[in-house]
Order: sequence, then structure tokens, then C-alpha cells
Amino acid sequence: MKQVHLAVQLPAIHNVTVWSDPRSESQISIDSFIRLAQAAERGKFDFFFLAEGLRLREHKGEVYDLDVVGRPENLTVLAALAAVTDRLGLAGTVNATFNEPYEVARRLASLDLLSGGRAAWNVVTSYDAFTGENFRRGGFLDEADRYTRAAEFLRTARELWDSWAEGDVLADAASGHFVREGAGRFAHRGRHFDIEGRFTTPRGPQGHPVVIQAGESDAGREFAASDADVIFSKYSRLEEARPFYADVKSRLAKYGRTHGQLKIMPTATAIVADTDEEAVAYADEITRAQVSPQTAIAHLEGVWGRDLSGYDPDGPLPDVDPEPESLVLKGHSVFRKGREETARRWRKLADERGLSIRELMIEVHGGQTFVGSPRTVADAIDHYVQSDGADGFVLVPHLTPGGLDEVVDRVVPLLQEKGVFREEYTGTTLREHLGLGAPTSPEETS
Repeated sequence: MKQVHLAVQLPAIHNVTVWSDPRSESQISIDSFIRLAQAAERGKFDFFFLAEGLRLREHKGEVYDLDVVGRPENLTVLAALAAVTDRLGLAGTVNATFNEPYEVARRLASLDLLSGGRAAWNVVTSYDAFTGENFRRGGFLDEADRYTRAAEFLRTARELWDSWAEGDVLADAASGHFVREGAGRFAHRGRHFDIEGRFTTPRGPQGHPVVIQAGESDAGREFAASDADVIFSKYSRLEEARPFYADVKSRLAKYGRTHGQLKIMPTATAIVADTDEEAVAYADEITRAQVSPQTAIAHLEGVWGRDLSGYDPDGPLPDVDPEPESLVLKGHSVFRKGREETARRWRKLADERGLSIRELMIEVHGGQTFVGSPRTVADAIDHYVQSDGADGFVLVPHLTPGGLDEVVDRVVPLLQEKGVFREEYTGTTLREHLGLGAPTSPEETS
């Protein structure tokens, strides 16, 4: 049987987090990060993940505060968590469009050293001038260049990590030599980066931090197959997930890689209660809190590109057409492409099923992945993995910081009982948790 891999994400973006719930605590306090990370480590999870956006989203020109707004920088938080966890992997999003390889490689190598080999990097790109305004005037890349820059960015970072070999730190008091000659020397010549110098940070326990990617396009899938160790997937329905899984895994061979060298992990939710019936009722309550009347209208405005505040969220869709060139909700990637086609699809679905605006938004943006008693949820997770829909899941709790406790305390023991999830960590690094081999150098994959 395949082993299930589990991770947890503290979202703090999108409308998953129900920050208005009385049980919700601070979204930025170090205590919240620590409690969620330690719950994941208690459950023997592979890693703790922080997503990140580089600009506060805006709705009609104002900060979009229906979601959580603002959070400390990812790698700073993960470095703090390295001191209060022992085995849990520490993964963070770092943008390859508005950063430079030397700086990012150094920060990630430092995290890997400080954590004893638990660092991971979710490589993302940015597409819009709206985000670029925070960094440089008119500063953003054409979409065709995003993945070419990201691929070269990652290749350059790997060259920097490889500039130090194991044993380069001599610290030989007798000879007076601290490092081996040539340690840290690098030179990269490419389309996007032309740099030369000496890298400051010795090789970490993993050699390279684990690389995570989340692209759904053909270029994104190819990038993952060639360079990623983990790919996040949006497919939470098995009938959609299996073709994606098969497609991405089939691309590995051309890069000399095996199926086990890339883990596919969709984001998912798990709603657990004593009985299936109680869980279904609780899941409905959570979904309606996530898609509030205000959120439903805002999401519809994101596609329609116009002010719809005069419409009843419990009434029918607007009879006006979308304005495809107008942006009401900025910085939200879900609403940036194919909006006219999305509007047509939503109208068709609403007409066929008689859905109100809010009901439609719940249908397309809400809903929970795994719902039921602990046994029902454990069986569903296991079935999904054994059916080649995924290698595991990144669970996204709706509450911070206590939203993972039910899964850790009630579902994980049943997965362990099935023999599909570890009872104890058997390694010390994230690569070992994920069953990944040693990283390959750029020369080996070129």
C-alpha cells in the first residue's frame, strides 16, 4: 500500500479562514504559528506550509478585508518555528519574479542549516503590474516569461547551493584553514541572471531545500516534472485528480526521474465530528461562514467587473453582462482570466439548478473535501491516495490555531492503524519524510 503524506497550511489568504469565529485567535501572533506547527508535528506530518501574497488585495480600491489581511514574512516565521519543532518540515512561498536568486538561495540555505534539514521552497511567479508596483515602476513580466525566469531562477539557486560541497568547512586549527579552497565560488551566465561571486552559506543537511511548485498549465506541469519535488494540486475530486496525477507523473521519465521523486499533494479540508450526519451539518455551517453574503457579492463582482452591491445575495444572478476589461477585485488570481467564459458557465449552472448568487458561490468556491466521522475521513483519504488521485494532502483548517487538532487526534491514529501513515518519524530531514533521494545537480538534469 502507498503511504499517505500529510502537510498543513496556515492559509491567511482567500476566504478559507473563518476569522470571525469566536474560537479563532490571532492570525499573526507567534503563539498561533507555534500551536499549529506543534499540532502538525504531534501528528507526524511531513511539513507546515505558509502561503504568501506580495500585495494586499483591493476591492473597489480599498483593502479586501473579508479575508485575513497582513502577515509576517514567511521565512522569518519559519525560522522562528525551527526553534520550537524538531522534525516537522518548514515550507514557505517565495516569489521568483520579484526576488533575486542570491538572496533567496542564501535565506533558504540558512533555514535548512538552522532547522537541521527541514526547509522547503514553494516557487511562485507573479503576473501583474498591480503587484509589481510594490517593487519597481511598471515592474512585471509578460506571462510568457514568468516560467522561463522561474526555471532559470531555480537553476541558479541550485548552482549556488552546489557551490559548497560536503566537507568544505575544515575548521582546521593546526593548518589555520577554515574552509577548503574554492568553497562558495560560482558564476552563472543566462538570459535573466548574469552573476558571479562567492556564496556565503555552507551546504545544508538536505543539499538542496525541497522544491514545491503549483502550476496547473502545461508549462507549469512541465516545470514541476523537470524540477519540483512536490506539486500542489487544486483537484480535490477524484475523477478530476486521477487524470492530472497520471499526466504529471507521465512527464517524469523524459527528465530521468521516477514516480516517487515527485509527490502530488492537493490542498484539502477535513471536517470531523462524532457521526457522519453531525459532520455534514457542521461542514455546511463552515461553508456558509466562509462564503458570507458579502463574500458572495465580492466574488461575483470579481468576474462581472462591476459594482453589484445593489443585488440581493440570496436572489438571482444579475441580468447585466460582465465588463471583461474592468477589474473590481485586484490581486486575486482566481478572477484574472477567462471571465466571460466563467460568467457564461455560472449562468448556465445557476439556471439549471435554480441557484441564488450565494448558493452559486458556495457551489463553485465553497464546499469541504473530506467530511464525516474519523473513520469515514480516514477511509476517504486512504482511498484517494491508493486510487492514484494523489500522494497525500495539504490540509487547510478553517480555524487558527486549533483547526488541525481533530485530524491529528482522531483521524491520524486510524491511518496509522491501516498501516498507511507513519507512527514515528524515521528520518530527520524533510527529504527523508517525503521519501525523496538526494538532489540532482543542474548538470545532471540538463
